[in-house]
Amino acid sequence: MQAKKPSLPHSILVFLSLVLMISFGLFKMDISLHIILFFVLIWVGLNARYLGYDFNQIRQMMNDSLGRSLSAIYIFCLIGIVIASFMHSGTVVALIYYGLDWISAQWFLPVGLILCSIMSISIGTSWGTVGTLGVVFMGIGTVLNVPLPLVAGMVISGATFGDKLSPVSDTTNLAAMSSDTDLYAHIKSMLYTTVPSFIIVLIAFAYMGYQADNTSSFSEITAIQNVLAENYNLNPIITFLPLVVMLVMSFRHYAPEVTMTSSIVVACVIAVFYQDHSVSEVANALWLNTNADTGTLMLDKLLGRGGLYSMAETLLLSILAIAMGGILHGASFLTVLLKGIISRIKRAGSLITSTIITSFIGNLSMGDTYIVIILNGQLYKKAYTEKGIRRSVLSRSVEEGSTLTTALIPWNNTAVFYVGVLGIQTLDYAPYALLNFINPLLAIVFAYSGIAVLKEKKTKSSDAIV
Repeated sequence: MQAKKPSLPHSILVFLSLVLMISFGLFKMDISLHIILFFVLIWVGLNARYLGYDFNQIRQMMNDSLGRSLSAIYIFCLIGIVIASFMHSGTVVALIYYGLDWISAQWFLPVGLILCSIMSISIGTSWGTVGTLGVVFMGIGTVLNVPLPLVAGMVISGATFGDKLSPVSDTTNLAAMSSDTDLYAHIKSMLYTTVPSFIIVLIAFAYMGYQADNTSSFSEITAIQNVLAENYNLNPIITFLPLVVMLVMSFRHYAPEVTMTSSIVVACVIAVFYQDHSVSEVANALWLNTNADTGTLMLDKLLGRGGLYSMAETLLLSILAIAMGGILHGASFLTVLLKGIISRIKRAGSLITSTIITSFIGNLSMGDTYIVIILNGQLYKKAYTEKGIRRSVLSRSVEEGSTLTTALIPWNNTAVFYVGVLGIQTLDYAPYALLNFINPLLAIVFAYSGIAVLKEKKTKSSDAIV
């Protein structure tokens, strides 16, 4: 018996049921998201079975999806080890120590936003930025008494901005490739909506920082610095070396796994020979870090973060979400749903808006941004060509609906990663991840206003913006 494709009503039913099960279980029943996704996975699998797919085919759909995500899973594991090794090498401690010298509470948020953006553009990954510089800013924010959900939102906004525009970012390249557009045409198109959004977000964070009630006195900050200096050797030439290795290797386009592993090795050497930690202490911390012993509870907890085991909960949740997305993709539920939407679109503004919304829907249901980018880029190409809109607008819209919103969905692998690294729940930091929802909303306003809707050239004139 050959499996059949789902109908549009069936696809809508599966998707709405999925969202309701997650929402009701999470907010009404207060059930662990892991268990909710387990039952959602069963629900989606039963619907695939109803279409005629046997168990082996359904399992293969999950396996294929997980196979495509293996690189992300490797990074999940390595980031936990990076954080622990950077703690013991004194890298994070030194960044906090010297950062407190020149970052005031009032300018902490806008300066942090800019620095996270620069680093993310440089290394091409929001995950790497959040896992390194993000951890540092969480530490500085703790000392300065800045609300940590606000700090997390700032870090994620900056990291996403850089990841979206970096020519070495995997999602940036994937969006351009899936939409059949030139990489730099894609980046240029994104500037029309992303730069205004970034300016709005920068002003908002500057205002919030200015209005913040800074209860940290100069003496308190000095006391924290003294504690750090008493417990760690802080020569920046040595302690910054693991971060320098990571940045240089990223610039030279080494694979993230190789880059992270190299920085871990350097950090471990520094931890043993410069910070005087024992080999067994450092090795055990790479598995599961434990609280430091500085005598200051806040610092002890902060410096005890990281380790491979610390990412286990994050990793398990991501595996469940990716497996679920594999069935939705493999059994064509999402494809049928998107085609049903595309067939009803008449105007250019509606087309761009639908691209953003359906990319967001893909993030909601599949838990894996890579599949969402590929699927939407492929499905919408013909519609953009028929309306005379450049493919760079398609690739831009796909990124605005996928790359930007992935941090706002608690079960998406990126959001799960951020929670594991920053220690702040998605629903707590989401209201402050300003760029992640302002950019898509501004793009929709621009689409209906006719701003930055780039048309295909009919002559040799420059790009038309209608």
